[in-house]
Amino acid sequence: MKCILLCAGYATRLFPLTENFPKALLKVGNRSIIDYTLDKVNEIEEIDEIFLVTNDKYASHFEKWAKEKNNKKSIKVFNDGTISNDDRLGAIGDIQFTIEKAGIDDDILVLATDNLFDFKLLDFNEFYKTKNAPCVCVRKEDVESLRRLGVALLDSNMKILDFEEKPANPKSNYAVYAEYIYPRNVVPMIKQYLDEGNSCDAPGNLVAYLHDKIPTYAFEFEGECHDIGTHEALSKVNEMYSNNF
Repeated sequence: MKCILLCAGYATRLFPLTENFPKALLKVGNRSIIDYTLDKVNEIEEIDEIFLVTNDKYASHFEKWAKEKNNKKSIKVFNDGTISNDDRLGAIGDIQFTIEKAGIDDDILVLATDNLFDFKLLDFNEFYKTKNAPCVCVRKEDVESLRRLGVALLDSNMKILDFEEKPANPKSNYAVYAEYIYPRNVVPMIKQYLDEGNSCDAPGNLVAYLHDKIPTYAFEFEGECHDIGTHEALSKVNEMYSNNF
């Protein structure tokens, strides 16, 4: 299994903090946001390589971080060549860019790096091994939160029956978060998705595409998952993690 860390967004809502510095390397509780995720990736024995995809603006920061990290699993940084929010490849575009650049022919764990979560990716991987199909992470949320997120309608076996991004009237109370596992045989469908002219942004759009074609499942996690998209959210998690660490 390979891990793809998505770090190519420009985090414009966090300017000026992120104008010349990547969001994933901002400090929370005296550690970079991405370090908390990396700890959980390292626990999965099957992962033998980690690929971090970023843009030209932030590439040198991540290369320095990866070198200093000297992680027990190798980390390779890919620069997608974009320089602004206007020419970005989008999350799904960056997944495909990394697949091609790294020559990936394996299962992939795809993670957004602006989420702070306390559940174990190890448990997510164990769930995946029981399904051997595309899997996403979900948690029950209130209606206001659901309207800002992707929402999955599930059957009793946690199979996705319906998926919508930011619905005005959510069909279920399960919000989808940006942690995904795709089996090796499904990986070529990502290129197919893009070749058909579908949106290259919002990784949840790929879930919406796949569940119509093949069985796709949701892992319900317990615990917290914070999307650090605004100054308020960053202040909130800093306060929480300063108290807990």
